Amino acid sequence: MKTLPGTVPTEGEMMMKRNVMGKRICGVLMPVFCLPSPYGIGAFSKEAYEFVDFLEQAGQRLWQILPLGPTGYGDSPYQSFSTYAGNPYFIDLEALIKKGWLTKEECMACDFGETPDCIDYDKIYQMRFALLRKAYDNSGIESDGGFVEFCKKNAWWLEDYALYMAVKRSFGGASWFFWDEDIKLRKPEALAAYREKCLEEIGFYRFEQYLFQSQWFELKAYANQKKIRIVGDIPIYVAADSADVWAGRELFQLAEDGTPKALAGCPPDFFSATGQLWGNPLYDWDYHKKTDYDWWMKRIGYCYALYDILRIDHFRGFDEYYSIPYGDLTAEGGHWEKGPGIDIFETMKRRLGNKEVIAEDLGFLTDSVIELVKNSGFPGMKVLQFAFDSREAGNYMPYYYPENSVVYTGTHDNDTIMGWYNSLKEEDKVLAKEYLDIRSNEDIHLVFIREALKSVAATAVIPMQDYLALGSGARINTPSTLGGNWVWRAGKDMFTEELAGQMRALGKLYGRSGD
Repeated sequence: MKTLPGTVPTEGEMMMKRNVMGKRICGVLMPVFCLPSPYGIGAFSKEAYEFVDFLEQAGQRLWQILPLGPTGYGDSPYQSFSTYAGNPYFIDLEALIKKGWLTKEECMACDFGETPDCIDYDKIYQMRFALLRKAYDNSGIESDGGFVEFCKKNAWWLEDYALYMAVKRSFGGASWFFWDEDIKLRKPEALAAYREKCLEEIGFYRFEQYLFQSQWFELKAYANQKKIRIVGDIPIYVAADSADVWAGRELFQLAEDGTPKALAGCPPDFFSATGQLWGNPLYDWDYHKKTDYDWWMKRIGYCYALYDILRIDHFRGFDEYYSIPYGDLTAEGGHWEKGPGIDIFETMKRRLGNKEVIAEDLGFLTDSVIELVKNSGFPGMKVLQFAFDSREAGNYMPYYYPENSVVYTGTHDNDTIMGWYNSLKEEDKVLAKEYLDIRSNEDIHLVFIREALKSVAATAVIPMQDYLALGSGARINTPSTLGGNWVWRAGKDMFTEELAGQMRALGKLYGRSGD
C-alpha cells in the first residue's frame, strides 16, 4: 500500500502491511467432520493425522476448518451449546480403546449409519454419547492429575457449560427457556441444588471436554510441526440455547424473563428471497463497551489457543447488525442497527496484541463496512464463484483483488465448483467461459482453481471438494435450509499421492507452495 509523499500512514494502513503475509501461500478448507473414519463422523483420529500428512505432501500451509463447538438441532457448527466447549463427536474412540476404557467390539457393534460418505447425526447422537459415558465410568478420571488441572484451568467457562448440559439433560434436552423458573433464572439456591443433584453428569461433561481439548491440541501440534497452520472460525453470534446466554444474560438484548427482544439474521439476498432468520440473540453493545469488551476478549483469546489464524464470521455485523423483531417468521421485517465498529478491534489489539485475522466481509457491503475492513487491516475474502454470478453484487472479479485478501473458489455456504458451474445461468456461464477462456468441459474445476491460485491475493484457500472435482452431492451447506447439511464425508481413498502431487505442482507454479 502506497502513501502519498508528506503524509503519515494511518493505523489501519500500518495494520494492513503487517497482516499481508510475507509470501504467497495456499491451503484447503476441510471441516473435521468431513474426514473419513470408521465410526460415522470425522474425528481427531489417525485419519486426521493422515490428512495432515497429505497436506504436507501437497505443499499446503493452511488447513481451514469450521467451528468446533458441540452442535444441537440442525447440526450446524454455527449454532453451538457453548462458544468455548468442543464437539464430543470429534473425540477419537480408538484412543479410548488403547486406554482400556472401551473395547473394539463395543465400538464396532454400534450402528453409526449405513452410508460412509454421509453423516447420520441421529445415530451418531444415540451411539456416541453412550460409548463416551461408558468410557467415563471406566476411566477413574477424577483422580487423574491432568484432568484435575484441566478442570481448574478452565473452570471459568467449563463449570457453567457442564452444569448447563447436565440440567438440560434433566429436562429432557429442552432449552433453558423451558426450565423451571428458579434454575432458568439462576437463583443461587437452585444452582446449588442442581450441582448436587447432577454431580455425576457434570463430571461426565467435564470428562468429554478434557478428552476433546487434549486430543485437539495434540493434532494441532502435529500440524504445526509439519508447518501447517490451522485457520479456525468464530461465529459472530452464539446460540440462544447455550450456556453462554443462560449464564450471561446481561451480554444480550433480552427481556427480564430471558426472552430475546430481537434476533439476528440477514436481509433477503441471492441465497434467500426472504432473508435468513438465524435465531441468535443480539448483543447489548453498550454493555460490552462499558466492560472494555471483556467477554469478547476472553472469547477471542481462547480461540487463539485453539487456532493459529482466526476467521471472523459475518464481519459486517460489527459495523451494522440486522435486527429482526422477535416472533417474526422471516427476516424481511428486520432493520439495521449500529455495531461497535473499529472500537472492538482496537481493544483487541491493545489487549491481545497483533493477531492474524481473516474478515468474512461477504454479502452487500456499504461504504462504512468497507471502511471498517480497511481500518482494521484484516484481509477480506474474495469468492471466485461470485465473480460470475449476476445475482451477487460486488467487486469479485479477480482483477479487483487486493494483495491483502484471501481468495476462495467457494466457501462452506457455496455449492462445489463443479455443482455451481453445471447449474449456472447461460449468460453467467458465457461470461465465465469468455473471461477464463474455457474451450472444453475437461478439468473445469482446475480452471477455477488455477484462477484463484494465480491471483495477486496473498492467500488462497480451496475447498477440498473442488480439488476432488466433486458435484453438488458434496456441498457442505445450503443457507436457509434444514436437512441435508453438514453431512458430506470424504472417502478414505480420496487423498491420493497423485492428487497431492498435482496440488503441490499448482502451488509451486503460482508461487504458493512454500518450497
